[in-house]
Amino acid sequence: MSAKEMHVALLTAGRDKPYALGLAAALIESKITVDFLGSDLVDAPMLHNNPLVAFRNMRGDQAIDVALHRKIVRLLTYYVRLLTYAVSAGPKIFHILWNNKFEFFDRTLLMLFYRICGRRLVLTAHNVNAGERDGNDSSLNRLTLRIQYKLADHIFVHTNQMRQALEKEFKVPSKKCSVIPFGINSTVPSTTLDGSRARALLGLNPSEKVLLFFGNIAPYKGLEALIQAMGELAKEGKRYRLVVAGRVKDCDAYWREVQADIERLGLSADVLLHIQYVPDEETEIYFKAADVTVLPYKHVFQSGVLFLAYNFGLPVIATDVGSLKEEIIEGETGFVCRAEDTRDLADAIRRYFASDLYKDLPARRQRIRDFACTRYSWSRVAAITMNIYAKLDPAMTEIRSHRVAL
Repeated sequence: MSAKEMHVALLTAGRDKPYALGLAAALIESKITVDFLGSDLVDAPMLHNNPLVAFRNMRGDQAIDVALHRKIVRLLTYYVRLLTYAVSAGPKIFHILWNNKFEFFDRTLLMLFYRICGRRLVLTAHNVNAGERDGNDSSLNRLTLRIQYKLADHIFVHTNQMRQALEKEFKVPSKKCSVIPFGINSTVPSTTLDGSRARALLGLNPSEKVLLFFGNIAPYKGLEALIQAMGELAKEGKRYRLVVAGRVKDCDAYWREVQADIERLGLSADVLLHIQYVPDEETEIYFKAADVTVLPYKHVFQSGVLFLAYNFGLPVIATDVGSLKEEIIEGETGFVCRAEDTRDLADAIRRYFASDLYKDLPARRQRIRDFACTRYSWSRVAAITMNIYAKLDPAMTEIRSHRVAL
């Protein structure tokens, strides 16, 4: 069977539009036929009027401001559609990008059902154990993860540390796991909007030094350390503007503590809060208005925000957790500091704004974009992914002749 005849299903759970569309586009570019199981949230023009794509809107509208009974009916309808599809689907390979709402069910009974239907299962594990990261791990959580990793035919992760964690904590054989780059987020719109206009839209002064904290707010992301670092800098007379843009993710008590720190440290005028979901079409405003993105994380293997920043040519200050240090070229694409060390984070901020990277930022932005597009290209992701597909389905072995040079 040739590459052109290769047929796979991408199970997106109706989420993570940048990753789902990035992978789909790369596979389609390689002449792979794709059943794209999505929702209104991950719909895009590229999924329509293309003979290589069958867009199956399994989840439809996922609006959160609806009655509970509607949410229940909507979710049950989705699972019925998913089970029905699994029985009669054309693709032999199911590539699971994310689990659905009922994680424990998805990891166990749903995976087993797919296997009974004769499907070969590829899983992208964006997090080895999100429960451990979020501080709500349990024996049941680990058991269901172990079952899912056991039932999967192959697992993709984004770092060597993640692969080692799978081997050590969940006894996943090394031959069953592949490391793939975290593809650059290139699906978020980028218009002719420039930095000056972006700042005006946010009410920021052109001369201000602007830090950006972007994405969901959760304890493991260490926002409180960034606030405290700004407090340290303010004592020295160094004032910065911090833009916090994103939603609070199931941690209202933590968020109240962060707000109290902002007030206690006298930073209310220095911190601009946009605590809401940021739609794709508005994302560029924040990254074009900022001088640097800050990732003060306490625990993480990888961060999609880093690659989003790189897509806009924005440098990153990040803590040394997971593989973040490996993704940053000191002084060229950003700076690294110790995790949960307020003083070291404050020092990293000082170093950045005293560096040539900041002083020459308009010219450096394109260099960062070029670096990211080469190192984290979706063509590299697709090449590794297609080789695994071919190994799982002997009828597709000819795909190996279509390898992209890695």
